[in-house]
Amino acid sequence: MNTSHDAIVVGAGPVGMTAALALQSVGVQATVLEAEPFDRQRPGSRAIFTHSESLKVLDRIRPGLGRALSEYGICWATQRTFFGGKEVYTTTYPAPEDGTYPHFTSLPQVHIERFLFEACQQVGVNFEWDREVESVISHEDSVDLITADGKSFTARYVIAADGSRSKVRKQVGATMEGSRDEGWYVVVDLTEDEDDPLPFERVFHYESPAVGGRNVLAVPFAGGWRLDLQLKPEDSPEEFGSDAGVREWVVQVLGSKYADRITWISTYQFLQLVADDFADKNRRVLLAGEAAHLFAPFGARGLNSGIPDAEAAAWAVALGLAGTNPAVGHAAVEAFSGNRRSAATFNRNAAGEALAHLRPDEETRTKIRAAAEVAPDDQAASTWLEKAPYGPRGVPSAESIYRY
Repeated sequence: MNTSHDAIVVGAGPVGMTAALALQSVGVQATVLEAEPFDRQRPGSRAIFTHSESLKVLDRIRPGLGRALSEYGICWATQRTFFGGKEVYTTTYPAPEDGTYPHFTSLPQVHIERFLFEACQQVGVNFEWDREVESVISHEDSVDLITADGKSFTARYVIAADGSRSKVRKQVGATMEGSRDEGWYVVVDLTEDEDDPLPFERVFHYESPAVGGRNVLAVPFAGGWRLDLQLKPEDSPEEFGSDAGVREWVVQVLGSKYADRITWISTYQFLQLVADDFADKNRRVLLAGEAAHLFAPFGARGLNSGIPDAEAAAWAVALGLAGTNPAVGHAAVEAFSGNRRSAATFNRNAAGEALAHLRPDEETRTKIRAAAEVAPDDQAASTWLEKAPYGPRGVPSAESIYRY
């Protein structure tokens, strides 16, 4: 049996559900095909930051959603940076003014998805669970999809948000361009001791003596902490990422009581990839989120690029559906692809600059150590040590969301 739709979203992660909400907000009924079952478990070290611009997008497509996320999550005021145990930077930001968005909110992705799913239910998004897409055939005026259980769907447009291993991307012939960083990282999530919590401060250590001169980042989120340990070239990720290995260095960073609060351990080599095209040749399939790009996490660019991808894709689809001339829809998707690919390329390059800073050549290493010698008294050196691990901020205005 085949069912016909104006728009189908593939993937019920945060980007896919954002796309569905954005479609509903412009009067397009959204159907979401998700490969996994409704009661799937979604643990693990995934996104924890939602930037203020993303919160604004979510409030625009579902009024009150961004505000609800910001109130559930936390926004710490103090940031500290150390080099070899010496504090080289600290600042405490004022609380946001009433009625304004915080710079970000920090909460686990499982809760981000919960808020998004509830919003989708409220506006009537249709979910099809256990519908793993196996085949995608794009035509000039529609797209045919067949799922693993043999069901077929036809849509005038498809938004692919099915993650880093996107089958839709592969089916339409888009390829990922970029590289893999050779360094290894261990990322650990922990629950907080609610009776005796640590201060809500983000702390970054260059060459921390507590972990043998390795870089380590400690980030609080609603209900817990994330630790990100950068391994040395000679380190074994199997050793440092094992239960025993993690317990040992977690105690050195946060204290002994956190040894029994570990909820998730992941080891990563970060990918720096952008699709060569964010749409199929017929301009009927649009790629969003990790189906279109993968970045190292510095600056929290992944989800916070995927959310505007999703909104821009929905706008392009709405314009294509509303027009009587097929060329209008083609041009709208073409503009989406060009603009969002430019933004993704900027973010990939920015994350790449952060990677180069964190895995420095001899010249950069010398510069870091020289800056640490004079910081925090030298404000420029102090600020550079704090900001450089995140790469350039912002996106050039010409590469922002294309608004129709």
